[in-house]
Amino acid sequence: MLLATLSANAEIAFRGAWIATVANIDWPSVEAVGNDSLQKEEMIWLLDSLEAIGINAIIFQVRPTADALYYSELEPTSHWLVGTQGGTLYWDPLEWTIREAHKRNMEVHVWLNPYRVNLAKTDTSMICADHVWRKHREWFWEYNKQWYFDPGLDVTREWICTIVQDIVLRYDIQAIHMDDYFYPYPSGGKPIPDTRTFAKYPRGFDNIADWRRNNVNLAIQDIHRTIRECNKNVLFGISPFGVWRNASVDSTGSATTAGITNYDDLYADIRLWIKRGWIDYVLPQLYWEIGKKAADYEILAHWWANEVRGTNCKLYIGMAPYRLENASPKNPWGQGNEISRQMQLNRTIPEITGECFYSTRPLLRNPRGVCDTIAEFYKK
Repeated sequence: MLLATLSANAEIAFRGAWIATVANIDWPSVEAVGNDSLQKEEMIWLLDSLEAIGINAIIFQVRPTADALYYSELEPTSHWLVGTQGGTLYWDPLEWTIREAHKRNMEVHVWLNPYRVNLAKTDTSMICADHVWRKHREWFWEYNKQWYFDPGLDVTREWICTIVQDIVLRYDIQAIHMDDYFYPYPSGGKPIPDTRTFAKYPRGFDNIADWRRNNVNLAIQDIHRTIRECNKNVLFGISPFGVWRNASVDSTGSATTAGITNYDDLYADIRLWIKRGWIDYVLPQLYWEIGKKAADYEILAHWWANEVRGTNCKLYIGMAPYRLENASPKNPWGQGNEISRQMQLNRTIPEITGECFYSTRPLLRNPRGVCDTIAEFYKK
C-alpha cells in the first residue's frame, strides 16, 4: 500500500460533488417538484453545505433524459422539475444556480446525458407531444424498456451538438460534463437493435463493435469542437465507468476482472479520447474499495494516472460516499473510513489533481462522519 506518506500533490485543485436530478436523487426533492421557492431553498442548502466542507465545484445534471432543467427552446422542461414533461417553467434553475454557485467561488460543470430518452421505470406515456422522440422516431431505438438516440446516425451527433452549443453560448459555465451512459449497459444478453443502421451506414467498418466505438468517437470529437468554437475557456470532461479494459483481454488494460468495461461493453474508448486531446479532464468512477479483488481502487487509480501522464488531460477521481450508508460491519465500507483511506492514497499520486463525490444528498447525510473527513483534508 502507498498510504504511509502524503506527497506529490497535497493540493487537490478540483473538489467536486455531483448534483443528480434524474429521479429527484439530489435536487429537487419530490416534495419540491413544481415549487420554485422550495427548490431555491433546497439548492441554497446544498450549496452552503458543500461550501462548508470545502467543495469548490458542482457537476449539475441539467439534461438527464433529453429534457431540460434550464430554459430551452429545443427540449422540454423535465418532469422531475415541474411534474409534467414540457410543463411551464417560471424561472431558469441553471442561470440562478450558476449565480449562487459563483457567489461561493464554485465552478459549475453542466452535466448532460447524450443518448438517453427515458428510464426503464418511466413509461413513455409521460413523454410530451412536442418531444423530438415523438416527431422523429426514426432517430431512436429501444433497449431494455429504454429509448435512446441512435448513435450511428449523423443527425444524433448534430442534435447533441446543437444542445451543447445552446448551453455554452448562453450560460456562464466552466465545463460540459458527461458520465458513463453512452451505449446502454448490457442486459440479459439482449442484442442492441442497431444492425439496420450498421448495414445502411457502415462508414467502411465490417465489425459492428468497432463501428459503435467510432460512433461515440465521432460524437466526442464533434462535441469538443463545438465547445471550442463557442467558448475556448469552457472545458469538456467525461466521467467514465472505472475500468477501461481488463488485462485478461488487453495486456495494456488494468489488473481487474470487471464484468463490464468501457471499451468492450459501452463502446467508449476513453483512452483514445485522452490521447487525442478530445477531453480536458477524465473523472473515472472508482466506486470500489482499496483491495477489492475484481476492481481494486488502488490499482485503478494508478492505471488512470498512467493514462494521463504526458498528456494535457487532467485526472480527477470519482468517489462513492454513498457506499458508506448502511454498510454492514462485514462490508469493507462498514469497516473504518474508506473515503479517508482513498483520499490519502490520492495524495501520493501526482497525476490526481481532483476528486468528486457521488452524490450530494448521501454525502451530506454524513455517513460515518465523511463530511468531517473531507473538511479536514481540504483544510490541510
